[in-house]
Amino acid sequence: MSMENLAETFVELADTLVADFDPIEFMHLLANRCVSTLAVDAAGILLADDHRELQVVGASSDAARLVELFELQNRRGPCMECYLTSAPVTVAGFAEPPQRWPEFSSAALDAGFGAVHALPLRLRSQTVGALNLFTVKAGVLGESTIRVAQAMADVATIGLLQAQIITRRDLLARQLQNALQSRVLIEQAKGVLAERLRIGMSQAFEALRRYSRSRHQHLSAVAEAVVAGKIDVTALGVEGRKPR
Repeated sequence: MSMENLAETFVELADTLVADFDPIEFMHLLANRCVSTLAVDAAGILLADDHRELQVVGASSDAARLVELFELQNRRGPCMECYLTSAPVTVAGFAEPPQRWPEFSSAALDAGFGAVHALPLRLRSQTVGALNLFTVKAGVLGESTIRVAQAMADVATIGLLQAQIITRRDLLARQLQNALQSRVLIEQAKGVLAERLRIGMSQAFEALRRYSRSRHQHLSAVAEAVVAGKIDVTALGVEGRKPR
């Protein structure tokens, strides 16, 4: 592996702070970069969903993707073991018995692979998936290659989790902004009712709440309609002085 290619790989894997970040495309980038940077023939990536069920989210080839899908379907194999234990798992050869996972080994052999190395996608105590490196020839990858592969997996995991944090933060910010805008509308609607019906602000708010509940509408939507004059204020059923 060349130092230039390795440096470029880590720069790409660290660049997740873009506005149009796509986690699926990012996982495919990781898989393809493993093949171009490391001495492997194919790579696949499994990520856990909200229910902690693994899903295939990236693969450098159809053969790797099919082997991963077979493993998930049978719920047994080195990649799943790696995710569950948060520890690397190596199968140096599929042809030599005894095999811990004979079904997986048979599927991998049929796909043209001779060995697999599964590395956890983890950050401290949190494991989110597994990176799986396939080689056509049987055998164990060199120690330096494994260290680089784990470093790539770690950088990718940090980037992925950072992107999720930013997404949640942006969502929270939008929700907060919507709440603030809704609060402004409600205060304006209370003012309209108080002025039109000659009632207090508390009575006006209760009138808005009753109206929204009876019609199963959001309070902010009712308030917006009141401010826009789309609701006859007398329909809110407030006992007060006569409207002006």
